[in-house]
Amino acid sequence: MDENLPPESAALLRNNGHNALTVWDQGLQGHSDTRIISVCQDEQRTLITLDLDFADIRAYPPDHYAGIIVMRLSSQSRSHVLRIVQNLLPVLAKEPLKGRLWIVDDAAVRIHGEGKELLTEVSP
Repeated sequence: MDENLPPESAALLRNNGHNALTVWDQGLQGHSDTRIISVCQDEQRTLITLDLDFADIRAYPPDHYAGIIVMRLSSQSRSHVLRIVQNLLPVLAKEPLKGRLWIVDDAAVRIHGEGKELLTEVSP
């Protein structure tokens, strides 16, 4: 989880069976996007971030990574981000991440990869 997300979001994922670490857990706070995505790639971890730069498939081709989730939210408040992460849990349970770019907004997830695009709702 990128440093722009509340640390409680990683705890929420861990409490639901995911092996989630934050940039802070890894000692990577303040490091470049390139360094962070490189560590994710080396460790086969999905990056979850609010940083829209990671949505650029020319710079970060989804098939090179274990997954990238970019959250494009109307509010980046702690409570709103945690609510969206909570709503995302059922999608995480049924959709593969590897080689895919997920764009998450307030109501839906657009999943890009493997030559197709999938739209699924995340609102309860």
